Amino acid sequence: MAITVNIYYKGVNGNAKKFTEEMIASGVVDDIRAEEGNIRYEYFFPLADEETVLLIDSWKDQRSIDIHHASPMMGKIAELREKYDLHMKVERYISDEGGFSAADKAFIKE
Repeated sequence: MAITVNIYYKGVNGNAKKFTEEMIASGVVDDIRAEEGNIRYEYFFPLADEETVLLIDSWKDQRSIDIHHASPMMGKIAELREKYDLHMKVERYISDEGGFSAADKAFIKE
């Protein structure tokens, strides 16, 4: 049962993008991706909102998330969020282990 957390970081004057650039340049993103249980850690930029960045953060299970939240990386992330004065909206999803239905698959081109 994978858990995916979508975090929308919102700032002003391009701060959300600057935040992601520093997260990548500082090596924090690579460190998080290397953590046991991390499945995905990727940033996306919504076309309709230049002041927001979307982080899609997926983990194997809640235990993996708890270990990540207790890691030194969380302090670095919090420090950068404060530096760039970012606000967050968070969504949490649990994977559907049943997969896609036949009707759903009809609309998916692989």
